[in-house]
Amino acid sequence: MTSFPDHLLDPEHLEFRKTCARFAEREILPYVHDWEEAGSFPRELYTKAAGAGLLGVGFPERFGGSGGTILHCMMAAEGLHAGTSGGIVAGLGSLGIALPPLMTRGSEEQKERIARPAFEGNAILALAVTEPGTGSDVAGISTRAVRDGNGYRIRGAKLFITSGVRATGYMALCRTGEDPHNGLTFFFIERDSEGVRVSAPLKKTGWWASDTAEIGFENVWVPESNRIGTEGSGFLAVMENFQQERLVLATYGHTLADLALAEATHYAREREAFGKPLSRMQVIRHKLADMATQVTAAKTLNYTLGRALANGDTRIQEVSMAKNFSSRVAMEVTYEAVQIFGGMGYMRETAVERLSRDARLLPIGGGTQEIMNEIIAKSMGL
Repeated sequence: MTSFPDHLLDPEHLEFRKTCARFAEREILPYVHDWEEAGSFPRELYTKAAGAGLLGVGFPERFGGSGGTILHCMMAAEGLHAGTSGGIVAGLGSLGIALPPLMTRGSEEQKERIARPAFEGNAILALAVTEPGTGSDVAGISTRAVRDGNGYRIRGAKLFITSGVRATGYMALCRTGEDPHNGLTFFFIERDSEGVRVSAPLKKTGWWASDTAEIGFENVWVPESNRIGTEGSGFLAVMENFQQERLVLATYGHTLADLALAEATHYAREREAFGKPLSRMQVIRHKLADMATQVTAAKTLNYTLGRALANGDTRIQEVSMAKNFSSRVAMEVTYEAVQIFGGMGYMRETAVERLSRDARLLPIGGGTQEIMNEIIAKSMGL
């Protein structure tokens, strides 16, 4: 794996990445093929990860989190990918996108009641924003919450919800007013509430071990104590969350590419064709050189932005660039890794096949490539 950009990290970041990688190598890698084929991983993995302090990364310690900055979140993403499954990393990390609205706008009581059990691995949280008819258009959300006594009645549906099947609670964005932006509010909806309907796991191209669901809210009543922040504060909470989510997804991208590069390099050294190792053939050597260059560039950009965000900077344009660039690097490098493996690269028993499937989500999830380009263009004054 490329190491040049590591000079942008502190020793504590590097050590934490090693801790996460050791966990993945011990608790995920030996079982990853079976879990991928089954489309799920054991529930107990949450409690094991919690015991290792890996579920609360980036969240305050006084509510049970592990502390740290966005750089620690990025190191967790890198290290846990040593298990070679983006779906397992996404499943374990779904609380990382579900909890920010609570942590920025929720009450102390809500943080203690909702966040702590998740950090302990005793609850699984999912972010419920995307809808069947809206996709990346957050302002177009139609799931509606209407006041009813000392609570709200919620009606609507959410789609592509990571950890949606096994979640014990959903951080759901709902419409409480007509304004496209100022009429959105977050609510915490418990899975066992009457009227919550959860689909069977959706079948996906990649991230097989991460359960993904469609959620229906059929006249679900939630108490006012489960409203997160004031009415109308939801859209801004989503926008604030996007920077970190997208940079973590960019980290997924350079990590998938880095793993594929390592697998392809090792294979090229060991596999012989026409009487010599693949690594002695110029076409393969140059492929690997280009792949290494792409990975190094993506990691350097992402680490630099991680530093900036950790210092409190806002880098909307650059984070959008990083997500697009790292997604493209992941797609291209995993593709070339499969080519180097040849027929074996098309077999589900090889890591590069799984990495190439997982990479396909990155230009879509967390805001599509096209949405990112629109953000970049607007930042350029276009």
